[in-house]
Amino acid sequence: MQFKVSVIGAGNVGATAAQRIAECRLADVVLVDIVEGLPQGKALDLLESGPVKGTDVRVEGANDYEATRDSTIVVITAGLARKPGMSRDDLLFKNFAIIRGVVAEVAKHSPEAILITVTNPLDAMAQVTLKTSGFPKNRVVGMAGILDTARFRTFVAQELGVSSDSIQALVLGGHGDTMVPLTRYCTVAGVPIGNFLDPAAVDRIVQRTRGGGAEVVKLLKSGSAYYAPAAAVVEMVESILLDRKKVLPCAAYLEGEYGIDGIFAGVPIVLGRGGIEKILEIPLDPGEKQALESSAASVRELVGKLKL
Repeated sequence: MQFKVSVIGAGNVGATAAQRIAECRLADVVLVDIVEGLPQGKALDLLESGPVKGTDVRVEGANDYEATRDSTIVVITAGLARKPGMSRDDLLFKNFAIIRGVVAEVAKHSPEAILITVTNPLDAMAQVTLKTSGFPKNRVVGMAGILDTARFRTFVAQELGVSSDSIQALVLGGHGDTMVPLTRYCTVAGVPIGNFLDPAAVDRIVQRTRGGGAEVVKLLKSGSAYYAPAAAVVEMVESILLDRKKVLPCAAYLEGEYGIDGIFAGVPIVLGRGGIEKILEIPLDPGEKQALESSAASVRELVGKLKL
């Protein structure tokens, strides 16, 4: 049976994710948005690129959720994007109302789906998704750590003048200014980056990683990042649909792992056909543990404002 992936929100992130899912031939794609004609037009445009790209998946646009029925995966990108000067947290209450309505419809039409939350503030919106859907925690996962780690790897590769493929890295914690790039675990072809970069350079890269989203927003002036977030979404979709069981840093609901309970935070997970199949707990030194606890506390404070 052909898989169906529905993408809620036909803006830059959603449309780019839909394009890449279709071009990778991973699944049929349904693009949903409240703006009349927008998802239909983008879906038709994507469909017409099929003969050129050699793909024959179905791509459909809709303004309601009936077309999403029985989706294997639903990617939720709906919501307001950041503008210059805004933090992810500034979006909290505006996107809370949007996500709650979206998830109620998604859960009704695709009760067996795996839900990938992309909307910011990511960790809080994943919590809203879990609470509203009533789904088990393994079927709700937030896209965050993959994007943050990709930025970290990019900046290390730029600093060293090497391929990003040679950089291994991991970023934990909330998707925001308190995220925790684990520099001790960052390597260049298996060799710790401390052998190539001095502490000041490493710290500069860490700070740039934490501000990676804001840097893009400042440059664009009228939008936020979408190429890299969409690429991160597709890596997750592929790992689930093909049951690749890749170890990826994603936002997962924690119940005691890393000493954190009752909130979403970025941690390494095994992502497969069952969604989050395992949460991997890696050893952290006292400084890393404290940084992760601080990041989790920021997420908890944000979630607390929603009174879920």
